[in-house]
Amino acid sequence: MAKYVPDIKTQRWIVITPHRSNRPSDTTQTPAPQPVTKVDPFAPGNEGMTPPEVFRIGDGEADKSGWKVRVVPNKFPITDIHEVIIHSPDPVKDIDELDIEQITQILYAYRQRYQTHRKNGQVLIFCNHGAHAGASLTHPHSQLVVVPRQINLDALSREPFNNIVEENTFFTVYCPEFSQWPYETWIAPREEKSYFGDITDEQLKDLANIMSSTLSRLRSCYDHPDIKELRADIPFNYNYYIYHGESWFVRIIPRLIHRAGFELGTGLNVNIIDPKIAAENLAAREFSRVG
Repeated sequence: MAKYVPDIKTQRWIVITPHRSNRPSDTTQTPAPQPVTKVDPFAPGNEGMTPPEVFRIGDGEADKSGWKVRVVPNKFPITDIHEVIIHSPDPVKDIDELDIEQITQILYAYRQRYQTHRKNGQVLIFCNHGAHAGASLTHPHSQLVVVPRQINLDALSREPFNNIVEENTFFTVYCPEFSQWPYETWIAPREEKSYFGDITDEQLKDLANIMSSTLSRLRSCYDHPDIKELRADIPFNYNYYIYHGESWFVRIIPRLIHRAGFELGTGLNVNIIDPKIAAENLAAREFSRVG
């Protein structure tokens, strides 16, 4: 069971979960001395390598092949409710490369699991894409955790619209003035005071389209001169999460830099790319949607 420990002065919390150190990894920052073949526990045919599924989209029996999106409990949970949402049977393609129909199915799964657990606490959905962003397994997936309501989450609230990159019927993509990371990008519904779990089917489809285009823009912008100077040959890695509370948004953070002593010691984040310039570069990039 997770143990929550507060800092009395700041009201910030940490979660103590020692068993997380035992989780497997098929990613590495340095090449292995000899080729090593890793088994993908999220691949079709390997359903028996995960805990029994709690939700699926697609055909077939539970814990058998035929699924399009699959949700299973995390074997090494951070919180008492911690699930893994496997994006597709494809072991490589993620949201910036999958077709719109598949992305929409992923978002349907997000909504269903959010609605299932919202009565249990604060529901956070997040994705770590790539080893530099904290992913321990390469097969694209997201995670859902539920944090008790009495725990104060030290999370950002929705920022005002500025430095707009793209808009569609229901959503706006922008780089907030408060961006803490280079090329940090937010996607927010135009209406406020709503929760992600209440998103409609029509809005989900709009979100799928704009998430696809936004991540495609970021990937396309990855070879821009001001990013090349930052990334030092780090692959295209990023995190995103869906804000847990009212006036929700999706926050996407490309992992182009490491945080260092100044940031850790002061709590101040240094962003070396002006959000206005980032938005202009992203808006100017060509992107190709699949499907």
